[in-house]
Amino acid sequence: FQIWRLITNFLFFGPLGFSFFFNMIFLYRYCRMLEEGSFRGRTADFVFMFLFGGFLMTLFGLFASLFFLGQAFTIMLVYVWSRRNPYIRMNFFGLLNFQAPFLPWVLMGFSLLLGNSIIIDLLGIAVGHIYYFLEDVFPNQPGGKKLLLTPSFLKMVFDTPEEDPNYNPLPEDRPEHQPRDQDQNEQQHPQ
Repeated sequence: FQIWRLITNFLFFGPLGFSFFFNMIFLYRYCRMLEEGSFRGRTADFVFMFLFGGFLMTLFGLFASLFFLGQAFTIMLVYVWSRRNPYIRMNFFGLLNFQAPFLPWVLMGFSLLLGNSIIIDLLGIAVGHIYYFLEDVFPNQPGGKKLLLTPSFLKMVFDTPEEDPNYNPLPEDRPEHQPRDQDQNEQQHPQ
């Protein structure tokens, strides 16, 4: 078995060219905006989204004979970001103005114009929608509940432990008892 292919299939974006650089820019931009926005302080949840999306894409990709899923992964990130930021106005190459939720569809149309298959984009949109629905929509419905729970081992590895509000540090460890610069200088150079 070549188990590494479960991960490396998300790292291939095709040969060097316009489409490759376009995917790199979008991957960086929307991954960063998600991490600094809706996943701020929730690194384990961010990693879980990667794992959940990667699992579904691999599963659906087998049925559609898709072996390189980097572009689908990028579109999934764009989809989740765009649904969580519905009021942001977008501009595509100065030609097209639209609201953020239309961005994945605009990118799919652009991909079609470049001569690429839209199946990979549809896979990314579908997986992004499944994640968005299970994470943001269904739990807020009457009778709905949160179905995607980040495993505790991911939280233990990626999230910093919360500070205990009842913790009382030793006096020498408290910030207000730190010697000032002037006091440190006097201790180092007595007159």
